[in-house]
Amino acid sequence: MTLDQISKLLTSRRKQLQMEQKDMYMRIGMKQQQYQRIEAGSDIKLSTLLRVLDGLNMELTITPKEGNIEQPNLEVASSDKSIESLEDDSDDLGYWFGSEDQK
Repeated sequence: MTLDQISKLLTSRRKQLQMEQKDMYMRIGMKQQQYQRIEAGSDIKLSTLLRVLDGLNMELTITPKEGNIEQPNLEVASSDKSIESLEDDSDDLGYWFGSEDQK
């Protein structure tokens, strides 16, 4: 997506919400002139874009261009595992706590 496409998307969304550029000041504290530059296609920092998206009730989604790239597994480990599976292996305790040195 290009900067021009992003600026058109932001403009369209703002109009869909029946807002004017000056209304962004009340939403995210951004002056009309600054917001006007964004809709004109100015290059902006990611943090600024995220702030604008929040003000327009939007969110950023990042996806690979190629459809065949496997997505990384970002799931959090399940908390239903038993405590036994989380305990240290007793065979390794001697190695880590020095009993190997006493032989």
